[in-house]
Amino acid sequence: MKTERAPLVLVVDDNEDNRDIYATSLEHAGYEVEIACEGAEALSIARRAHPAIIVMDLGMPGMDGWDAIAELRATIETRDTYVIVVSGFADTTSRKRARDAGCDEFLAKPCLPKVLLERVSKVLAKL
Repeated sequence: MKTERAPLVLVVDDNEDNRDIYATSLEHAGYEVEIACEGAEALSIARRAHPAIIVMDLGMPGMDGWDAIAELRATIETRDTYVIVVSGFADTTSRKRARDAGCDEFLAKPCLPKVLLERVSKVLAKL
């Protein structure tokens, strides 16, 4: 009897508390979770693990979220991966820049884990 794997969600944030809160909430909801601290690490994990959804912060050291999203969209293996930005950079310019880079949705920080879980659930129901 084959058991179906839970969808994989990649959480990308340079803030350890944010990573832990979102990852723990997603795991408790039954999702598999991988974490990354910055954009280049996220790209490597996304290419290897093929997550169903990436939860991406924008302002990170090294490769930021805007550049990581643009690179995800430019890569065949990851171009269709659903990206939800969760960021404190919630001004109009930052939101537009994230959309232009290729994010699918934008949630402003502080973002309650319950809100993120609802979005992830709705997205996965459509995929």
